[in-house]
Order: sequence, then C-alpha cells, then structure tokens
Amino acid sequence: MAGIVTIGQLDGEDVRQITLVGGRGLRAEILTYGARLAELWVPDRNGVLADIVLGFDRLADWKDRGIYVGATCGRYSNRIAAGQFPLDGRIITVDRNEGQQHLHGGRSGLDTKHWQVEDHSETHLSLVTSSPDGEMGYPGALTARVTYRLQDPGLHIEMEAKADAPTVVNLVNHAYFNLAGHGSGDVLEQELQIDAGFYLPVDDRLIPTGEVRRVADTPFDFRTARPIGAVFPGPGGFDHNFCLSSPTDATGLRPCLQATDPASGRRMRLSTTEPGVQLYTGAHFNETPGKAGARYPRFAGFAAETQRFPNSPNTPHFPSARLDPGEIYRHVMQFDFTPAA
Repeated sequence: MAGIVTIGQLDGEDVRQITLVGGRGLRAEILTYGARLAELWVPDRNGVLADIVLGFDRLADWKDRGIYVGATCGRYSNRIAAGQFPLDGRIITVDRNEGQQHLHGGRSGLDTKHWQVEDHSETHLSLVTSSPDGEMGYPGALTARVTYRLQDPGLHIEMEAKADAPTVVNLVNHAYFNLAGHGSGDVLEQELQIDAGFYLPVDDRLIPTGEVRRVADTPFDFRTARPIGAVFPGPGGFDHNFCLSSPTDATGLRPCLQATDPASGRRMRLSTTEPGVQLYTGAHFNETPGKAGARYPRFAGFAAETQRFPNSPNTPHFPSARLDPGEIYRHVMQFDFTPAA
C-alpha cells in the first residue's frame, strides 16, 4: 500500500520512505535522503515482479557505500573541468570532489540533502529542497523539486529548479538498472539500443575533449540493439555522454534508449527532454553488499542519466546549462516498462 514511514535517522534527521503503487504491480520506494529511487518493482513477460534498481537495506550504506545510487544529483551533475567555469565575466570556482574536477554537485550536493515531502498520493510524490547562495561555490539561492509518478505503462520523473541569480543547473537521476533483478549478477548480456548518432570522447579525467564524434564504426554504436558487454571501449566499460539524435515531440520529449533482458522479457523504454544521456556501466562495484543479501559484482547495473552535456559551462558549443532568475529548469524522464513478447 502507498504510505510514508520513518525508517531511521542520518545526520541527526529522520529519513522517510514513501511507497507508490501503480497498475500491473508497479511499485516504487523513494527515500527523502537524496530524493532516492530505492526500489522499483516491474513485471516480466509473465507478470513476475522484480526490483530492478540497485540499492541498500541499511541507511548508513546509502551514505557510505551508495554515493549517488538512486539519487537526485546536482546542482550540476556529471563533471566540470578543474572545478571552474566562466559566468558573466567572473570565474566561478566550485567544490573539487573528484581529484581536481567537480562531480555531481560536490561533496554536499543535492544527493546529500534531506528533501521535504511537498505533496503525495498513492501514485505520485513531490519532494523539495533548497541550496543557499554560495553552497559548493554556486552563485544564487536555488530551490529544487522532483516528482515521481507511477502511471501505466511506467514511471515519470520530473525535476525542476529555479534560482535568484544567474547560475548553472543540471539535475540527474542516478538509478542503476538491472532488468533481471537487482541481485541477479551483471548486466553485460542485457540488450541496449540508444538513439544517438554521436558521442563525446573524453580525456583521462573523463572530461569531454570538446569533439562531437560519430558513433559509426566505434564501440559507441548502439543504434541497433546489442548486448551491453559485446564491445567495450576499454576495461572500465562505458562512462560517456551520448548525443541524442531524435527531435522532440509536441510534449518536449525525445526517444533516448531501450534496454531489454532477453531472459525475462523486462524492457525499459526511456524518453527525455534532455539532449544527452550518460551511460555508465557500474565498473566500481566489487562484490558490494546490496539489498536483501545481494552482492553487486562489477557491472551489476547501468546508469542512464539524461542530462545536459558534461562540462557544458566550459564548452560554448555544448547545450547551455545556464539558469537565470525568472526561468524554470525542467527535466523529464519518461519510462515505459511494457514487457517484450
């Protein structure tokens, strides 16, 4: 049943878990800590349900082992080179939390916030939080909202933000998916198709070089469905932005990707308002303890983070991430979980 329960404390604050239920057995569990998608139960071709997102049972593990897992990340998700970018004639310096780079909003990004319940029903939940001027180096006070909604055939996630001074914003959802079930092993045989004719090459810091390169004749060509692990660009798998090719429809959404587990028939179609998607194949997992006694091996799940391009504030020919007062940042992810035949 839908509801809200307090499941413990982190950082001296109560953490609540909210249950959403939809048709066909769809169920989502969301935590107020980091506005995290903690569970997502989806049927296979025979109606058998499985939880398809990675996560943890203990609250402490969400903080200590599960950095970003399932979280709403920002202010600026993905990477900013050298933790600096120009804005209106100034050089803005933000927290450097990955070597000299800025990643996912810094050490005290939105993924570490205790979000507040604004509105909820059996099928939807809206959470809000704020970030003061100067937090992690960002100019302007920011307010952010994320809404999760179960509506057959899937899940709708909408992220919004507004600020009282010019700033940059790139919020992402950082769930890791395994369509066979979160504890079923790796995802290398699951099939993936991405609507992208171009990708962004990166340097040894995982910062885009600025080149926008065709996927043809490279390991990045997912225009036709293939197993995720069929061809890797290197031993660490994928951690790259794909530039989405399809135009937006009347609602502002464009096709992004389709993933399928051939054994169960679970299928995930994703559409988004954003111009890019970061495919990360979870190379950092290393028999990591997860939910219900599971241990997550290398490549236990893949993240599909729809987004503005990494390092956009330093790359003028990338889509802008600027947000000015009076504007509303809006980012939608629309998931369709209709099973394959």
